Amino acid sequence: METQHLPVSGTLQMKITDGKEIEDTTTHFTGDFYHREKMDVLTFQEENDDDLSIKNLITIHNDKVSIKRTGDITMHQQFRVNQITEDVFKHPHVNIHMETYTNKLKYQAPINNDSGKLSISFTVKLDGQEEREHQLNLLIKEDS
Repeated sequence: METQHLPVSGTLQMKITDGKEIEDTTTHFTGDFYHREKMDVLTFQEENDDDLSIKNLITIHNDKVSIKRTGDITMHQQFRVNQITEDVFKHPHVNIHMETYTNKLKYQAPINNDSGKLSISFTVKLDGQEEREHQLNLLIKEDS
């Protein structure tokens, strides 16, 4: 099993719909992409508006995706279509219980200089509140 490594750049867009309110955030990144026989892994460092430093590790399998964030914010969110997964989102000021239900997951790996794309449609309940709709779109392209 040979691992392929690519330096990559891309964007991570998150759209959250809560009733009539829509929150839309986009993160641009450079990182590393690894391809193995049965999974792909993307790693990148994120600096957000609050000067928090967060490492992101996204593991993509045929039937599931895992997003692990470590640093000033920690969480390990799992996505499996038609399943509920649970996690605790840990922020320096608060811990929040998350319940995630994945509706749709679609992935195309970045191969042969073509961009890769991951799309996940899911709902999240935070600490038992009303669920909110989320749309995650991740675009990955090989750096030359």
